[in-house]
Amino acid sequence: MTDSAVFVPHFHWDREWYEPFQVFRHRLVAALDTVLETADSDSDFRFTVDGQMAAIEDYLEMRPENRARVASLVGEGRLAVGPWLILLDEFLCSGETIVRNLQMGWAAAAELGGAMPIGYLPDMFGHVAQMPQILARAGIEHAALWRGVPGSVDGHAFNWRAPDGSQVRTEFLFDGYDNGLDVLLVPDRIGRALGDYAEMTAERWGGDPVLAMAGTDHNAPDPQLASWLRQAAAEGRAITIATLDEYLRKHVRDEVSGVVTGELRSHVRGNILPGVLSVRLGLKQRMAVAERTIDHAERMNALWSRRDDSPFLNLAWHKIIESTAHDSVVGSGTDETCDQVAARLAEAAQTARAVRDAALTEPAELVPSDGYLVANPLPFDRSVLVEVDVVAPPEGSALIATTADGSTAPVQLISEAPTVLSDERMDASQLERVLRRIHRRELFGRQIDHYELTPGALVFHLAEVPTSGPFDLLILRREVAAAAAEHPGEWRVLTLEEARATALVPVNVPASGLASFRVGPSEHAPATVTSYAPATATHRRLANSLVEVTVAADGTLDVTGSDGTVLYGVGRLVDGGDRGDSYNYAPPAQDVLVSEPTEITVELLETGPLRSRLRVTRVYEWPVALSSDRDLRSARTVPTPVATLVEVRAGEPFVRVSTSFLNQSADHRLRFHVPLPESVTTSASAGQFAVTERGLTAEGGWGEYPLPTFPAGSFVSAGAANVLLDHSSEYELVGDGTELAITLLRAIGSISVNIHPLRDEPAASEIPVPGAQDLGMRIENRFAVVPSATGWRGAHAVALAEEFRNDVLVTRGTAPAGHQLPPDTTGLRVDGVDVLVSAVRRVTDDEHGSGTEVRLTAMSDRAATTVRVTGSFSEAATVDLLGRTISRTQVQDALELVLGPWEIHSVVLR
Repeated sequence: MTDSAVFVPHFHWDREWYEPFQVFRHRLVAALDTVLETADSDSDFRFTVDGQMAAIEDYLEMRPENRARVASLVGEGRLAVGPWLILLDEFLCSGETIVRNLQMGWAAAAELGGAMPIGYLPDMFGHVAQMPQILARAGIEHAALWRGVPGSVDGHAFNWRAPDGSQVRTEFLFDGYDNGLDVLLVPDRIGRALGDYAEMTAERWGGDPVLAMAGTDHNAPDPQLASWLRQAAAEGRAITIATLDEYLRKHVRDEVSGVVTGELRSHVRGNILPGVLSVRLGLKQRMAVAERTIDHAERMNALWSRRDDSPFLNLAWHKIIESTAHDSVVGSGTDETCDQVAARLAEAAQTARAVRDAALTEPAELVPSDGYLVANPLPFDRSVLVEVDVVAPPEGSALIATTADGSTAPVQLISEAPTVLSDERMDASQLERVLRRIHRRELFGRQIDHYELTPGALVFHLAEVPTSGPFDLLILRREVAAAAAEHPGEWRVLTLEEARATALVPVNVPASGLASFRVGPSEHAPATVTSYAPATATHRRLANSLVEVTVAADGTLDVTGSDGTVLYGVGRLVDGGDRGDSYNYAPPAQDVLVSEPTEITVELLETGPLRSRLRVTRVYEWPVALSSDRDLRSARTVPTPVATLVEVRAGEPFVRVSTSFLNQSADHRLRFHVPLPESVTTSASAGQFAVTERGLTAEGGWGEYPLPTFPAGSFVSAGAANVLLDHSSEYELVGDGTELAITLLRAIGSISVNIHPLRDEPAASEIPVPGAQDLGMRIENRFAVVPSATGWRGAHAVALAEEFRNDVLVTRGTAPAGHQLPPDTTGLRVDGVDVLVSAVRRVTDDEHGSGTEVRLTAMSDRAATTVRVTGSFSEAATVDLLGRTISRTQVQDALELVLGPWEIHSVVLR
């Protein structure tokens, strides 16, 4: 049995949770004040700040005068800060967001003297498979964590290996991050308590000293801690006070208890609270929107703008990363906390959108105002459909789209807008009031093309792009005043818009590139639609040459893939009760599952040839809530129509599906089922730089029932079913592997419940959160279905998921109308099978100047993946995940890389 112990004073700080951020910050300032005062008065004192720089930033914003004190303690090694900006939920953000979190935390810590070089992850609800590679590629050799470690680990450390083979030595906080507190309960008996604890856990430590984490949530250690420990040491105990970094560097051997490969989602030594994957759907969707918007903004700014908008992008990233905190995006906070998270994510997306749109205004200056610019954020060529507002064709004519090289393509009209915007009658004395509506040339959101002024009548003709020459508002006012004086009495004021229509236009866009087109009338439309077979439709069937979908009698979908694989019954909806909380789902004792609609209607919306659409509306009788004792669902039901929009596009090998309904029920879970042609024993989902395979069960053993509900990022695959996702989602294989179920909504009313049928201990206080019921909210989900007998690899799901999630960007040109369209332009091209490009951004190095950083991942277990990167560059520098140069090579417009299985590779091109 070990006879020594190392105490690590620390706290765990939830930035926001059962109280909003500013309330917690008030406590944070008081706690860190105590830490600094204790350190000043006792030279033996050490403190570890929870691995996240956000706590330090939040403190110094209120106590800027203490910055030098903090930096001094960091420099002396007595205060350990970083390496993260925030302690995140790893499954509810992208892999790129995890990297940026580490980069921003490391940089902020460097300004104070340096980051703690440990991947400290004390309270996350499980850990992603690629975390060891992320840490290793940042030069970090150690991790320390608690939840998710499998039962095979019987010591206090193990080697954690990523799918690519990278590994870090990982300290297992098997008794949690507060295991030292029980030893400190009676200060004058610490020696005896420590002896008892060391004896109880001796098999874990071997010959290493006990690691006693002396701290807990939201509280600074007692200022007398060091003196208590000195007294215990004087009584014969070998006790040391250290930071976590010092413990790992100075006090332990390299011996470990085996190797664990991949994600950590075992329930055996701690709750992983999987219900957070599906509660408060809106936060997951906002996170996806913010991440996607800033990704596009970075790419557009790097490739097409002369302006470096890094300050705005850094601000947006900071707000996104703050929101990834493991009590933020998960939705386990109070309503006011979650409202703040939603607002922060919206602000991040707005900031990024401003950068994105500003970057596109520069190439748009070369496109005439009667044309459109299309920007492709993905590094491979694409054939896409864009939806634009155009002038409606004259009767008997068709619309065609013309590109810069003179080629043409037909346009599919979606809808036509009314041409009469206003028809008013008024006295001549009131005409001046009408003119006040005009702002320079704008009226009702359009531009005045010309006007007609005759006795008793004023007619405005509006257009999106005026073609009649200059317009002078002062002349109009003078003319109207004279006409009103000459012709008193009633006048008619008519505002007409040119006939407008919404149209679908097929566009070919180069890799990371730009294309442009204009739409105009033609008496003869081109004979061919695109290089692909058209999208067709009948009342209950949509198809192209690659995929077909038929609406069955029960309102579900039968989907046939390009290889003939058929998925029957896709979209069966199953609604059940949920008596759980924000952390864990739980069915009521007497559940009622509703899966049969009471009414089904099918509407054909679009018949092609570019896009065909239909809408299936199914009405369900869902119980309004649970009973007061929460053991059964209410007998009172509310009819709830669920609209399912089904869409097939020319050239796409998948069926797009969107569901929408107004939620009028509480305490329930709704899932979208995809029956499988054959039962399966495994599933796979993509997210955070990996595709992770899982079985039908999860490992249990603590106090939490191990429900096999799992996270999915960009797609989930089971057997022949591949579902592309718009945002992080929860899924489960049900029916002994015969169906894939994806959660659309989980509505609950409490942060935690004290008595939970699937969890022994409360996860937090039993605080009501009525906002988590999503009552009165329209619940919308979108995804795409790809049948493939060869699974996600054969379906090319990595690339298809990127296409599904990343629409092209469209903006109107600003050059004079009628000018020639500029030629298509290719940006950065990346060729390689199953290669994910997670970042293309502008970077600046003091020594080498500006460049473009590209991050690639081989999303494959192949021994080698060849990647070719082409663009305008003459040097390529391989960098680690903190941006530090590893090697340089001279190239000419092309770089060839060979990536190992699941390898993350970062390169800066100049």
